[in-house]
Amino acid sequence: MIQDMATEREKMTAGQPYEQFDKELIARRMVARKQLRAVNQLDDNAERNNGYRKLIEDTGDDFFVEAGFKFDYGWNIHIGNHFYGNYDMTFLDTCPITIGENCYFGPNIGLYTPVHPLNAMARKNDVEMGAPITIGNNAWLGGRVTILPGVTLGDNVVVGAGSVVTKSFGDNVVIVGNPARAIKKIDNSEAGNAAAKARWADKLGD
Repeated sequence: MIQDMATEREKMTAGQPYEQFDKELIARRMVARKQLRAVNQLDDNAERNNGYRKLIEDTGDDFFVEAGFKFDYGWNIHIGNHFYGNYDMTFLDTCPITIGENCYFGPNIGLYTPVHPLNAMARKNDVEMGAPITIGNNAWLGGRVTILPGVTLGDNVVVGAGSVVTKSFGDNVVIVGNPARAIKKIDNSEAGNAAAKARWADKLGD
């Protein structure tokens, strides 16, 4: 219940209406903005990625992001092992953004959890809330993909470049378009893996 939540941060993370001009939230956004400005200028990959990890709630092993990464808080970002993110990603983490293991993101990816009311009067009065984004294991997002609030993607999903994902999808699909739609099932069964090994034997090994 919203009445039982002690802070605006807790309300925000839970997807409840919250006061975006709360002092704690403003202070964190300022810290994140200032530190990201400095970290994004670092040429050394290890230094830059260590800087990102200090701001993000949790990241797994083998985390690598190119320069230009931006987010609001870092508090609500959770990333699994073996993650690669290309240039200029933007994660608006009003609500939790949870990314599984072995995920690859192209450049200019946008993950947006904030939600604003359709009613103009409510927007004018700064009512703001959010809905979480969850991405399963082994996802590959092409360049300029946008994922909207409340979306869940299953394991092994491939999202075509430029797609706008407005609803959730299950495992093993290719989705493309605006709004994104499923166009193909991906065979990640034993037979599908055997076919992949036969095609890329020199790359995959035993």
